[in-house]
Amino acid sequence: MSKIHAAITGVHGYVPDYVLSNKELEKMVDTSDEWILTRTGISERRILKGEGLGVSDMAVHAVKGLLEKTNTRPEDIELVIFCTVTPDLVFPASANILCDKAGLVNAWGYDLGAACSGFLFGLTTGSKFIESGMHKKVIVVGGDKMSAIIDYTDRATCVIFGDGCGAVLLEPTEEAVGLMDADLHSDGSGRTFLHQKAGGSVKPASHETVDAREHFVYQEGKQVFRFAVTNMAESAATVMERNHLKPEDVAWLVPHQANLRIIDATADRMGVGREKIMINIQKFGNTTNGTLPLCLWEWEKQLKKGDNLILAAFGGGFTWGAVWLKWAYSA
Repeated sequence: MSKIHAAITGVHGYVPDYVLSNKELEKMVDTSDEWILTRTGISERRILKGEGLGVSDMAVHAVKGLLEKTNTRPEDIELVIFCTVTPDLVFPASANILCDKAGLVNAWGYDLGAACSGFLFGLTTGSKFIESGMHKKVIVVGGDKMSAIIDYTDRATCVIFGDGCGAVLLEPTEEAVGLMDADLHSDGSGRTFLHQKAGGSVKPASHETVDAREHFVYQEGKQVFRFAVTNMAESAATVMERNHLKPEDVAWLVPHQANLRIIDATADRMGVGREKIMINIQKFGNTTNGTLPLCLWEWEKQLKKGDNLILAAFGGGFTWGAVWLKWAYSA
């Protein structure tokens, strides 16, 4: 009996219309276009504007576009895994809200929180529902409205993040394509260096926490960079070595778009040249869970059936990992 693989059979993305450029940030905080570009590689990022709009509103665009391009009926979707750290509400899950808004009436779903590695974790989790035979159509969404938790007086974080969302459809196949291997990790001791101080059960929202500006992203950049530049690269290399993949076997590196220097370090460790790296950090910034699916969406027309893709990410917490994905279709 042939092994069932979970294949991505479609991808779609959405980014808001509003562009927040480095020049505009110069007017908001003590920074400069040169300072931002040198340290991050980012020129602009997208911001979701509008009263009452959350991450699910971006996801609706991504999912409806995905259903249309794959000729999939909303009622045929069985499961939605929504990878995000900026849910619409603490509860119910944004996956449930998305299912209602997008008409996925027969799907159950849940949110998955693993910071910037969330989409990798969600993709791996979703594949297991396919491989086990439990489901035949699973949507994995990765998206964040980071502007909701960014302090635009803190130049260490406000220059990095943007808003955006992407979604993929997973379906079973007996061909040797789809998600082939994954190397995933977490280390809770890293929470000290990258977290949101208040708003959880340890430190619920209060006048004091709001006044102290503790509901925004807190990051110790040097420590995060040190861990990320090592672990993301090592995980990608581990997946390659375990599966006897050489640099020439890899068609594309799909890296989390956090920092251009981290991306380059991962590529160097893999032995992959810049021409094989998907990079859109310069125009979208770090959309956290959105970066990987947005890359796949932008490069979809260049992908060919059988292409070996290495997806790699690093996130707060800490979380990190890499996935070997064999692309399942040609555009």
